[in-house]
Amino acid sequence: MDYMMIALSIIISYIYGSIPFGLLIGKLWKKIDVRTLGSKNIGATNILRTLGPGPAALSLIGDVSKGVLAVLLGRIAGGETLSVICGIIAITGHNWSVFLKFSGGRGISTTLGVYIMLMPKEALIGVIIWGIVLLLTRYVSLGSIIAISTGPFLSWFFGEPLPYILYTVVVAVFGVYKHRANISRLISGKEFKIGEKVGR
Repeated sequence: MDYMMIALSIIISYIYGSIPFGLLIGKLWKKIDVRTLGSKNIGATNILRTLGPGPAALSLIGDVSKGVLAVLLGRIAGGETLSVICGIIAITGHNWSVFLKFSGGRGISTTLGVYIMLMPKEALIGVIIWGIVLLLTRYVSLGSIIAISTGPFLSWFFGEPLPYILYTVVVAVFGVYKHRANISRLISGKEFKIGEKVGR
């Protein structure tokens, strides 16, 4: 076992996961800090509200790629268990970025990237659930919370390996925790809906 490769894959997963694509795109595209607008989040949804679909698509691709790359690195360096660990590390980097004084986004797009690589069936079902909730309520956050919370049940239903099931539990906890401000706004009726214009 090459411990140097294992350590390197974990470090790269965290550092790449920490890159705040949404923040960088906002500053390069319009010279604005998206953390001062809308939900003040650096994720694709707030980029969509504040900058439009093009920058939002770039932000989404960047954040999903964090999970994809982390799983690939883990597989190369140590196999499936390490790929799960690297995936979680990438999400940790996105949520608690070293470049943002250990703050960050919600981690949903990066989580999706890991899901796509590890459990494509569950990823597809999760996206469908997210889409249905969004269609019915127009709340991206609610769709994300419900979709990510179904992960442990789906992975158990499809008989996934234990490391995969543990992954779904960890990221569900991460996802709900990082959405706690959204949950508060949902309860108070102040949450932003998709398509809602945000003043600058």
